[in-house]
Amino acid sequence: MTRPDWTPPDIDLSRPSVARMYDYNLGGSHNFEIDRTYARHLNETVPDLPTVHRANRSQLRRVVRFFAEMGIRQFLDIGSGIPTVGNVHEIAQRAAPGSRIVYVDIDVVAVTHSNAILADNDLAAAVQADARNASGILSDPTVRSLIDFNEPVGVLMLAVLHFIVDEDDLTDAMHTYREAMCPGSYLAISHPTAEGKTGERIKASVVVSSRHQVDTKLRGSAELIQMFEGFDILEPGVVFTPAWRPDSPDDYFHDEPDRSATITAVGVKR
Repeated sequence: MTRPDWTPPDIDLSRPSVARMYDYNLGGSHNFEIDRTYARHLNETVPDLPTVHRANRSQLRRVVRFFAEMGIRQFLDIGSGIPTVGNVHEIAQRAAPGSRIVYVDIDVVAVTHSNAILADNDLAAAVQADARNASGILSDPTVRSLIDFNEPVGVLMLAVLHFIVDEDDLTDAMHTYREAMCPGSYLAISHPTAEGKTGERIKASVVVSSRHQVDTKLRGSAELIQMFEGFDILEPGVVFTPAWRPDSPDDYFHDEPDRSATITAVGVKR
């Protein structure tokens, strides 16, 4: 297998990456054949999946704009993936110049490419870390240099928590993140679910994922609400992602939001 010149030397080209599969479905170029093969298998199981990923990106942009409108000037994007058009720093710094952003992802390609894009941006950076390692992320020197947890912060966990399959790991991580956030901070979570019309196909995709050494876990609305302990969930509550404060009738899945197979909510820390 030929190694592209943008590939970090220690990366395993034989294992698929969720970030790179996501990049492939969004039309990006930072992916390998193993990622494309995995993505195509998933797309055969869930034909809407590329559009689901685009709907996720659309919601991210809406959430970041909302955070900026609420006065948030520092953002922590956990599970940020490989940069594509409409990144958090682009949206936040356009809406509120001076905003500070840290991206966190487990994939070295995502982090390397992010830091290359951010080379001339002193107010944004990316770090490589596992979302389960909340204490490590919160104490990371790069994170601490840009994020002051004594001030309100906007934390984004969009389409990432389903990769934490152990409930104890998820509970511990969420507790640690919540405790670090001061009152007035905002939390946005989106999560794949079997609720809605595409439930059976989404369940089948979990089986396909496991065959490619990528374990995932679907969760429902009640479980999502539990993740917001200590927060007030804002209107419109727990909804499918296209129904969270849509921009226009032209948004992805506007008429059939449950086809997104992803539920979401945004809350403010009490």
